[in-house]
Amino acid sequence: MDKFVWTNYRTVLLGFVAGILLAGCSKDPAIIAESVSEWTPLIDSNLQHWEKFIGVPHYSIKNLPDHPKGDGINGTPLGLNNDPLSVFKTEMVGDEMYLHISGEIYGGLTTKKEYTNYHLKMDFKWGEKVYEPRLVQKRDNGILYHCYGPHGAFWNVWMSSHEFQVQEADIGDYFSLGPGMDVRARLRDTDGENTWIYDPNATLSTFGEGGVGGRCRRGINMEKAIGEWNTLELICFEDKTIHVVNGIVVMVLHNSRKRDSSGAWETIKKGRIQIQSEAAEAWYRRIMIRQITEIPEVYRVDELR
Repeated sequence: MDKFVWTNYRTVLLGFVAGILLAGCSKDPAIIAESVSEWTPLIDSNLQHWEKFIGVPHYSIKNLPDHPKGDGINGTPLGLNNDPLSVFKTEMVGDEMYLHISGEIYGGLTTKKEYTNYHLKMDFKWGEKVYEPRLVQKRDNGILYHCYGPHGAFWNVWMSSHEFQVQEADIGDYFSLGPGMDVRARLRDTDGENTWIYDPNATLSTFGEGGVGGRCRRGINMEKAIGEWNTLELICFEDKTIHVVNGIVVMVLHNSRKRDSSGAWETIKKGRIQIQSEAAEAWYRRIMIRQITEIPEVYRVDELR
């Protein structure tokens, strides 16, 4: 087994065992409080925790005769809470509520609240349909966090933010939609292309504005086959973030920051959360969040100790 994979499995397994022992034996109120802290579900039939922003309809869309079309990016967005094609909607499957994202138009489902120091958890799987302008590209989606500023700042649809990438074969990657983060990463030749890849033993490199690039790939691929459920977790504490896919830490990010009005860097530890629609059908379920007072021990890999 690859050393990086083994290290992550070992860390999660030992942390899980330690967490059970601590929860059962310790009298420490902080540990007890964390072990029983309640999760808040974020999905209901009315999507009461969210608002929608729908971007520019592609020329290929036929059932919006009264709205001008574009290439999916350039043009006039449909805008805030104007979702005539139900790009984002909830559906009951058995006795469980699912979020169904059609992918037909680029869009963002955005929390009404800002969140800081939190653990976000959800299940995700791909649907079958894909649309222009990504008809022949990888299925794409994403979870945007620490979102700030106006809707439509990026590609006429999304807010400025960090991204937990949810793309076919790339779940857990990092993208910058404006701000910056530092990641331990190495530059590697991947399929003839130089790519920055997370490596916990490397030195820190900056991604985002003023950095080495806008994307860093996750260290290991833990995602399941198309049509199978994946559990995705985003842990944000102070200026650090952890991307977790199916129980395994695939990336740790440090020093979350953005430019202030004077152009100087300022730390960002909070913001709204957006779930993308990006030309591929997707399903989410069991979307829930909880506040944390420290990084959960089970995911506190070596570089966070």
